[in-house]
Amino acid sequence: MRRISRITVAGAATASLALALSACGGTSTSASSSESKGDKGLAIAYDVGGKGDQSFNDAAYAGLEQAKKEFQYDTADVEPTEGETDADKEQRLVSLAKQGYNPVVGVGYAYAAAVKGAAEKFPDTTFGIVDDSTVESKNVADLVFSEEEASYLAGVAAAMSTKTNTVGFVGGVDIPLIHKFQAGFAQGVKDTDPKVKVLSQYLTQTAEEGGFASPDKGKSAAEGQIEKKADVVYAAAGLSGQGVIEAAAANKVWAIGVDSDQYKQAALAKYKDSILTSAMKDVAKAVYTLAKSVEDGKPATGIVRGDLKTGQVGLSNSNPKFADDAKVQEAIKTAKEKIISGEIKVKSS
Repeated sequence: MRRISRITVAGAATASLALALSACGGTSTSASSSESKGDKGLAIAYDVGGKGDQSFNDAAYAGLEQAKKEFQYDTADVEPTEGETDADKEQRLVSLAKQGYNPVVGVGYAYAAAVKGAAEKFPDTTFGIVDDSTVESKNVADLVFSEEEASYLAGVAAAMSTKTNTVGFVGGVDIPLIHKFQAGFAQGVKDTDPKVKVLSQYLTQTAEEGGFASPDKGKSAAEGQIEKKADVVYAAAGLSGQGVIEAAAANKVWAIGVDSDQYKQAALAKYKDSILTSAMKDVAKAVYTLAKSVEDGKPATGIVRGDLKTGQVGLSNSNPKFADDAKVQEAIKTAKEKIISGEIKVKSS
C-alpha cells in the first residue's frame, strides 16, 4: 500500500494538474476522485506521435489502463507538443511529480535528459524511461528491450513468406535504437535464405522531422520498395508505420507491424488481412510492472530488460494465415530457441 503522506485530495489535485500542464502538453485522461481511492499513481508522458499511434505509445497506455484498473487510483497521460525542447519535457514530468503521481514514465528515448533532471528534483518519486539505458539514478528505471531478437524472428517470417526474394525495412528515424530493428531483421532474413534481398530506408535523420509521426512518409517509402519488387515490408516507424501498412494492403503484399499487435488495432482493421505478423515488445507489461513495484513498496530501478527469454519480445500470431503455417512456425520456434540458448547471437547494429 502507498504511504498516507502521498495521499492527496483527488479533485483539487486534478484541477491543479490541468493548470500545471496547460503550457506543456494536454492531459488526455485522468481518473476522477469517484473512481479511485483518492491516491495518485502512474502517469505517462507520450513520445512523438502521441496516443493513437496504434503502436509504441498505445502500448504504454495499455499498461497505464491495466494499473488504473487493478490499483483503483488516479492516473494521467500527457501528449507531446510540436517542436518542444528538453526543458519542456522536463517541466511536464516535474508537473506530474508535483501533483503526487508516482511512478512517472517518459515514453521514449527522447525523455532521457528530462527524466534525469526531474528525478534529481524529486528523489522520492520513481521515474521510468522507455527505450533508454543512459539515465543512472537511484530512483529511475530504464525500461529497455532486445528489439533485435523479435526483429530477427520477423526476418525469418519475411524470408519464408516472400515470393519475389525481395523484402523491405522502413525505419522511422536513423538512430541506434532503430538500427537494432534493421540489424535483427536483416540477419534473420539472411540466415534463413541468403538469396533474399533486403531493401532498407530511413524516413528522416531526426525525430523532429517527423520520422515517427508521418504516415504519408511511411506510405511513400513502402511504395518505393514495393515498386522494386518487395512483397514483405517491415516497419519500425511508430505512427509512420500506418502508411507502410496502408501501402502494403493497396498493393496486396505483406506488411509486418511493430511494437503492438497491429493485426488487432481497431484503426488498422481494414488492412489487417495484409498484416502478416508484428514484432512486439511488451511496453505495456514494462510500464505496468514498474507501477506495481511502486505500489508494492519496492520500486524497480536500474536497467530492466525485456527479451525473448523473459517473453517480453516476440511475434504475434493473430493472423490465422501466419499462425496456421506450420513450416514458418517451426522455423520461428527453432530460431527462438537458438537465440535464447545463445547459439544464435543477434546483431544490434
